[in-house]
Formats: sequence, structure tokens, C-alpha cells
Amino acid sequence: MKKFHPAIFLIFLSISLPIQGADSSGDYGSISDYLDSIYGIDENAGLTAFPVLNVPMGGRSEGMASAYAAVADDISFIEHNPAGSSMLSRSEMAFFHNNWIADTKVEGIVFGSRVKNLGLSGAAKWLYTPFTEYNLYGERVSKGYYSEAVAILNASYNFLAGYYFSGLSLGINLKGAFRFVPDFTDMDDKIIAGSGRTQSAAMGMADIGLLTRFDMLKGYYSRERNTSVAFVARNLGPPALDDPLPTVFCTGISYKPIRPLLFALDFSVPLNLVDPKLSEKPYFSFGTSVTVTKFLSMRAGLLFKSGGFRVVAGSAISLNKISMDINYSMDLLTQMQPLNRISLGVRFDLGDQGRQSIENRVNVLYLAGLDSYSQGRFQDAKQNWEDALDLDPSFDPARESLKVLNNAEALEQRIEEMQRLNF
Repeated sequence: MKKFHPAIFLIFLSISLPIQGADSSGDYGSISDYLDSIYGIDENAGLTAFPVLNVPMGGRSEGMASAYAAVADDISFIEHNPAGSSMLSRSEMAFFHNNWIADTKVEGIVFGSRVKNLGLSGAAKWLYTPFTEYNLYGERVSKGYYSEAVAILNASYNFLAGYYFSGLSLGINLKGAFRFVPDFTDMDDKIIAGSGRTQSAAMGMADIGLLTRFDMLKGYYSRERNTSVAFVARNLGPPALDDPLPTVFCTGISYKPIRPLLFALDFSVPLNLVDPKLSEKPYFSFGTSVTVTKFLSMRAGLLFKSGGFRVVAGSAISLNKISMDINYSMDLLTQMQPLNRISLGVRFDLGDQGRQSIENRVNVLYLAGLDSYSQGRFQDAKQNWEDALDLDPSFDPARESLKVLNNAEALEQRIEEMQRLNF
């Protein structure tokens, strides 16, 4: 492995691992000690490059402790399951600010939209943290910002989508990441020109995701599916300066027993593609979301990871076409501070390209067809159902009704022909 400057290693460590900010003799430290005695410390934590890939931008997904691979129903899908874009109900744009640990900040912008069964999205994410180097006398000899940036292009397609089956969505994220390291000093406290460039890096990678939805033990009436399952492989790519990317394979499930309440569970298996023996331990996250009123929702989550337990709580307020998300995250190994670990997000609803209007029109035409059929006006019924299929070819009830009507007409014609033959 190439030589890595100690200052850079400390930056990686501060971002990737929880900070020991509490006295282990106190109650707060006792919690972490107890959890460590059960789950143990992961000796392979923090060995991967580009920590920005592990830090969430914010939004609903962070409020559910990143248990979002199977939920993926808003713009937060971009970091958790690339298959989510082809199942978005509405186009969205969002801006995020995350006040992470050790003076580390994360900024993000995401846009996502869907045209029929094709989803397209894009995102940009920037992590930065102060970089200050001191000599043995406590004098500052170098300063700047360590930063990482990620650009994401997303596409997904929903195969076999219909009225009874929501389809199987396959998605991919193509990601480019860049790491910038400021210049640092030599043993004589002199800045080495271009030294930061030797530790800076650029890398490409990809995410692949599968997502499907269906009904199971559903306690409410809606065309919305209440259960989802997903499989995702994130950060697939070659190493950066011999350091592996934080590649993770994740399986997720979400379940909504009643309309306001959602549960989600993700199980993740990290894989070190350079040396699999140095892979981190598997971990899982659990999240829940509750719709309190039409404009207010609450969420909470737990992430169980060796040496990195996380508790998250958050809420969202929706005002017309704008939603505001706020989350507070706390690692059980860090101190509780009111302004640290706060993330803010603003989401803009850009509409659904008329999908809801089309759905309403299709329902009206279908019911009108049923009414005409019950009154014996078969031609009117046929016309209504054909018009419904013109608007939405996947509306299977209209297709089934037409099949019944056509079969009935064929049978009636056959009977008439037989009667003519008899006479």
C-alpha cells in the first residue's frame, strides 16, 4: 500500500469512526461499554476510502437510520436503492445540509423524476472538514479543508408493471468521487508543494438495485402496495490509491400494516474487495415512520453496528409543494450536544406529470363502463373500457371486462347462428 500521511489518516478516522467523547466511568460511557461487550469492536472499521459515501445527506432516509433500501419512495432513494426512481410517485428536488461529527459538514442536492416506467435522477454531494496542522510548539503551520465530492447519475426501469403487480424495478447509479487533501509540511515544518495532490484521488463506481412491491396482510384499502423487498449492491469499483471502497451488499424489507405506520429493516454485509478478510462485520438498521397529520410526519431509527451504534429521530412538515425535514442523530459513543448531528432538508414537489389526473379519469371511465354494462348498453361499456386502456394500458380490470364482454358477444352471435340453422 502506498505511503499515507498520518494527518490524512486522522481525518479518515474522525469521519469514519465514532468519537470517544464521554467519560467511560459515567452512565453514558457505561452504555457504550455494555454494547461493546455484546457486539464487540470492529477492528476493520475505517479501512475504506471516501468516507463521504457512508455519511447520509439527510431527509426521511436518515430519520429512519438508513433503513431505506425497500422504502425508496422519495428522493432519499438515491443513496440507498437506485431502483427507486422508476417507482417515484412525484418529481422532486431537494437540498440537504448535514452537521456531522468533528466539524464535518455535508451538503447535497438531488433531483428525481419518472416518465411512465423510466426513472431518471441526478445528485451531487460534498463533504468538508477543517484541516489544521500544528508543529511541536503548538504553532499552526498548515491549514485548509479536507473535502470529498460525489456526483451521481441514476436510471432505472420498472419491468412487468401492471394493475395487480407493481413490477420489478432494476436501477443503476453511476458515481464519480473526488478527494482533495491540502498540502502538508515536512519534518522542518515547511509546506511541501503538491503534497496534498499525492493523497488526493478520483474514482468511479456503481450501485445496482432491485425493488418490488406487493400486498401482504393489508389493514387498509388502497392501490398502494404495503410491502416492499429490495436487494442493493453499493459502491462497486476498484480501490482508490490501494484503499478499497466501502462496498456493501444490502437486503431490505418494509411493511405498512395500516396507512399511517411504516416499518423498515435493512441487513447489510460490507465486503472489502481488496482483501475480503478485512471486511467489516455485518450490521442492520431498523426504522419507522408515522404520518401524524396530512402535514406532519415523525420518524425514528436504530442502526446496530459494531463500534458505531446510532439512534436517530426526526420529523417532516409539508406545506403545499414544500417539505422540510429535520433529523437528530446520536452515536452512543459520542456526547449529546444540541447542535451536533443535526441535518436539515428542503424538498420541492415538482408534480406528477399528470399521473394522478389520468388515474382518476381511468377510474371514472371504468366505473361508467360497469354502469353501462349493468344496463345492457354494451357498446357504451366497450367504448368506456377502451378509452380507459388508451389512457392506461396497464389497467387490467378494463382489459378483463372487455374480454368478458367480447366473449359474451361472441357467445350471443354463436347462439343466433345456431338458431338460424335450426329454422
